[in-house]
Amino acid sequence: MSTQRERCRHFRDLHDPGKFVVLPNAWDAASARVFEDAGASAIATSSASLAWSHGYADGEALPTEVALSAIAEILRVVKVPVSVDSEAGYSSKPKHVADFIVALVNEGAVGINLEDASDPPELLADKIAAIKQAVKAAGGDVFVNARTDVYLRKLTSPETALAETLARGARYRDAGADGFFVPSLYDLKALKTVAAEIGLPLNVVTISPATPPASHLKEAGVRRLSAGARTATAALGAARRAVLQLLNEGVCSRLFAESEGLPNLNTLLTRGY
Repeated sequence: MSTQRERCRHFRDLHDPGKFVVLPNAWDAASARVFEDAGASAIATSSASLAWSHGYADGEALPTEVALSAIAEILRVVKVPVSVDSEAGYSSKPKHVADFIVALVNEGAVGINLEDASDPPELLADKIAAIKQAVKAAGGDVFVNARTDVYLRKLTSPETALAETLARGARYRDAGADGFFVPSLYDLKALKTVAAEIGLPLNVVTISPATPPASHLKEAGVRRLSAGARTATAALGAARRAVLQLLNEGVCSRLFAESEGLPNLNTLLTRGY
C-alpha cells in the first residue's frame, strides 16, 4: 500500500498545469467507495454532508473526534487520495488547527480545504503557515486548498470583490497554500484573472446550477471542480422522493429506479482492509 506522502504526491500531480481534476464529495465510507468505483481519481469530503450524516448542522458543530473517526472510516475503504473539508480548522488558534490537520494527515488524508469565512485574512494565513510547519515536522505532506468566502458571504461590495479576492489569494499563496478556492465565483473572465494572477490551482464548486461546464472552466484556467454537498443532497433527494411515493402511494417503483446501477455494496466494501 502506498504511503501518505506518495498519495499526496499523486494528488498534487492531478493539479498540474493543463490538468483538470473533478472531485465528488463523500460523506461516509460507502459513498466514498461508490465514487471510487465510479472512476474518481481522488475524493473530497464535504463538511456539510459529513456533519449531516452524523446528526449535526454544518458550521463546525461536528465534534473533531467524530470528524476524525469518520475520515478514518473513509480512508480505510478507498485507495485514491482523499482531501478533507476542514471548514476553518475548528479553532481560531493556528496551533490547535495545525494539531487537528496533523491528526488528519496521520490517518492518511492528503489534502484539506481551509476557509477564511468572516475572519480576517491574516488569521487564515497564520493557520496555513502553522499547518505547513507542523505537518512537515511530523514527516507528512498536505495539499492546502485555501478558501476565501469573499463572494460566498458577500464580504465586500461587488465592485471590490475581485480585488479583495486577489489580495487574499496572494496572501494565502505566500503563506504556503497549494490551491485557491473561491466559492460562488462563476464569471469566466474573473476566474481567468484569478487563475493567472494567483498562479495556484483554482477550485470551483457546484453550489449553483450556474456552474459553467468543465470544458469552459478549464479554458479559463480552473484546474479543479468539486461537487460540494450536492452529491449528498442529490442522494437524499432521490431517497426522499422514493420514500414519499412509498408512503403516499404504497408502491416502490422509485426505490428500485433510484438504486438502478448501484454496485453491490457488500462486494465493494469487502476488499481485505
